[in-house]
Amino acid sequence: MLPAVAARLARLRQPASAARLARSLWIAWAIVLWNVIFDRVLVVAGRSYVYAAARAAKASGPYLRVDDWMKPAMTHGLWLASIASTLLLLAGFAAISAASRPSVRRMDA
Repeated sequence: MLPAVAARLARLRQPASAARLARSLWIAWAIVLWNVIFDRVLVVAGRSYVYAAARAAKASGPYLRVDDWMKPAMTHGLWLASIASTLLLLAGFAAISAASRPSVRRMDA
């Protein structure tokens, strides 16, 4: 069992495998970031709606519709989450590309 684990770890230390693993982890991180941002925007919009609806109900104001609050929040959340995740992926892939390049050492005499 131990030699199999050591062989698997040795394969992950190879540059191609390490880069593939790094790309997978950056993609997973971007997906998590997208979900967190989108969820946060919707939660804030939902709380704002509940607060405004309660205030309107106490003041005998007009009835507030949840669609009037949540549809713009969904659009805003979609754009914000997509932009943030795309920027994260671009930064991650640029870092992987820079790290994957062979380094050139100069020997100045």
